[in-house]
Amino acid sequence: MLADTTLLLDLDGVSVARVERLADGRRRVHLVTADEAARACPACGGFATRVKGSAVTRPRDLPYGESGLEFRWHKRRWWCREAGCLRRSFTEQIPAGARLTARLRGAAGRRIRDAGSTVIQAARDLHLSWPTVMEAFRTQARDVTEAPRPQVTVLGIDETRRGRPRWERDADTDKWRLTRDRWHTGFVNAFGHGGLLGQVEGRTTADVLAWLATTDLDWRRGIGHIAIDMSATYRAAIRVGLPHATVVVDHFHVVQLAKKMLSMVRRRTTAETRGRRGRASDPERKARRRLLRNREDLTDDQFATMWNTLLGEGKIRQTLLTAWIAKENLRTLLALARTGAGRHQVGHARWKFLTWCADSDIPEVRRLATTVDRWWPEVAAFIDTGHSNAKSEGINRVIKLVARNAFGFRNADNQRLRTRCVTTRRARGHLRTAQL
Repeated sequence: MLADTTLLLDLDGVSVARVERLADGRRRVHLVTADEAARACPACGGFATRVKGSAVTRPRDLPYGESGLEFRWHKRRWWCREAGCLRRSFTEQIPAGARLTARLRGAAGRRIRDAGSTVIQAARDLHLSWPTVMEAFRTQARDVTEAPRPQVTVLGIDETRRGRPRWERDADTDKWRLTRDRWHTGFVNAFGHGGLLGQVEGRTTADVLAWLATTDLDWRRGIGHIAIDMSATYRAAIRVGLPHATVVVDHFHVVQLAKKMLSMVRRRTTAETRGRRGRASDPERKARRRLLRNREDLTDDQFATMWNTLLGEGKIRQTLLTAWIAKENLRTLLALARTGAGRHQVGHARWKFLTWCADSDIPEVRRLATTVDRWWPEVAAFIDTGHSNAKSEGINRVIKLVARNAFGFRNADNQRLRTRCVTTRRARGHLRTAQL
């Protein structure tokens, strides 16, 4: 039985002397040292031959069964007889100073790194303290942070909100300065399985260039396309740090911009016409969701109901109709370009969209046309390549989920480490398995 228990425990350097069952049902396992290297003095390395005394410690290990195991390690204290050694006695330790087994520390770190568990939940499950589990996680996370960076051909750059900003007063200038930004910029392998490659605090041009400076020149040269949203800051950073790469903006962000424009027009027109904010009884507010839906997704009855409720609204109806047509013209332009229509058809659809927006007297519509015209080379690059920023958006969703499960983070460095590990392919596989 003792041999089977030793094999079951799989503890290096110790052996089982006996096992007793306590009154509450738990089992107490008595261990003795079985490694001759434990007699080596930690100061001089000499092997001791004279026993000074004994000591009993209670090392912690992984939970086993419903009742659990309780360990008692019976160790010996040795005299160090080396003449030049300043340490006169020592106690057997494998390794020195360890109160937890190596597999318990490893399991605690892997629960956070691979399984997406929070630190406090892992600490409760394993009956450990928060600092102990966090230190075990940092050790296990080195396999992710120190792993070679995979070669990337399509890089995705996107920002995600971290939390509240933090300000501190400078003692010298007596001015407030920002010490923690509310935004993080993430770099994603947008055309592969590399996941989140890294994060930096902030979303300025300097922040993006600072992260790119940490990568190898050959690695940067291998990037052919960069998928971003319609951010002029990121585009400026790419032109400086990766001038050879092609910037790509997918249809999602363009259509999203058009829908935001339509909502802004509706709110502003309601405020100017009615002198107040929109109410649930207003016809334009009742139709707000259908206004944002695609025309082909609406039945004829839904389409007729949407506009019939606005027939008597005068200026509100006319303004919303103009903005809605601008949105649908933009969608038609993108659909023609995506389906591989001829250059003449795409050019005519683009001219129709820009002309309609320019002829309107709605500032939001004109601003939409100006933005689309300025970003058209990047949109055309998406039409040609099909590369999108979908993986960045998906990883941002996981990042927000991790922050929500942890009830927020106070330490931004710990947050970046957690999100870097939980977005790896190995961790995503564990999460999918747990959901199934």
